[in-house]
Amino acid sequence: MRKVNHLKKYSIYAVMLGGLIFTGCSDDDTPEVENEEEVITDVTLVFTNDDDPSDVVTARAEDPDGAGLQELTILDEINLGLNKSYTLTLQIENNLNSPGEDITEEVEEESDEHQFFFSFTDGAFANPTGDGNIDNAADPLNYNDEDANGNPVGLSTAWTTAANALSAGSFSLKLQHLPDIKSSTSEATDGDTDIALTFVLNIN
Repeated sequence: MRKVNHLKKYSIYAVMLGGLIFTGCSDDDTPEVENEEEVITDVTLVFTNDDDPSDVVTARAEDPDGAGLQELTILDEINLGLNKSYTLTLQIENNLNSPGEDITEEVEEESDEHQFFFSFTDGAFANPTGDGNIDNAADPLNYNDEDANGNPVGLSTAWTTAANALSAGSFSLKLQHLPDIKSSTSEATDGDTDIALTFVLNIN
């Protein structure tokens, strides 16, 4: 039985090699690449105080060469007030060309294939409690948005800071691309990672 399996394997390899040679000679029939990854050069976190919309805290990450050797680099720390409620929205852009491209809109349009996960210093927030849902998707997280199937997205989330000051804590987010596999139990390790960032978090 093993010999048969090996023969099948070698036959498959031969067919694959033949297919590669054939397609190499026919440029006109080359299929288009589907689900091509988007280039992301700028990510901005915007925390807006629910009780005072003029109180806005932003934190940015930038990758000036897009798909080049550099990665997204953190530019700012997150500085929030004690015992305040914020709505966090995310802005994702590709600014390699002018005008830039709004990747946020694409994530919204493909919300059934994307989900943000978050982690943070344990106890930094009164709501959600704990340390986020990157390590365990079932842990508390306040999503304000969902896809057509009722599953969370994470372009908008709700946060209430704790009453105790925090210095040099951490706040992380991950955007997972989950084509054809996103569900109510999707984890931060499923699919492919489009964005992974960790900011310094201060609350005072």
